[in-house]
Amino acid sequence: MTEALALPDRSARRAALLDAADRVVAREGLAASMASVAAEAGVSKPILYRHFGDKGGLTAALAERHTARLWEVLRAALGTSGTPRDRVEATVGAYLAAIEAQPQLYRFLTAREDEPEQVRGFTHGLAALLTRGIALELGVAPGPREQVWARGIVGMVQATGDWWLGTDPRGADGLAREELARHLTDLLFGAYGAATR
Repeated sequence: MTEALALPDRSARRAALLDAADRVVAREGLAASMASVAAEAGVSKPILYRHFGDKGGLTAALAERHTARLWEVLRAALGTSGTPRDRVEATVGAYLAAIEAQPQLYRFLTAREDEPEQVRGFTHGLAALLTRGIALELGVAPGPREQVWARGIVGMVQATGDWWLGTDPRGADGLAREELARHLTDLLFGAYGAATR
């Protein structure tokens, strides 16, 4: 009996299958298949399909698992002490650290036409959280301006992270994560406007 099948309950079996999927995605990236995951887990494909329905269901389960973990990391970073700039830089840095740690998984979940609902939901949820945070910092009720700023920040950081991961294994032309986080934070805190005056 395989390890995955020997586990005592359905949730533990499902977690073991997701662990196997994580390992396969880390190795194979976008080429990861249900057959590869089943082989890694030591189960037949029908067992994998019984738990997740299809590859879309498996992808959704991985997205749910990893977006939940990323939420915890980003919430902790947003809650750090210091100035608003310190919190922004910590949060941007935490996001970049997360995608740098698992680039294949990040691409597997985001570089798809059928991006999982959990990933879209995470992006929308993060923008909503930032909207509230910006409004709180400004001492105003959340409104259109705060929503635009929040979505712009999320989009900018995500797009820059995509570029950074894709340019070189060490980041964009050797650009360190901390330096990238600092540059993005500088931009958010007016560096472009100051440089063009």
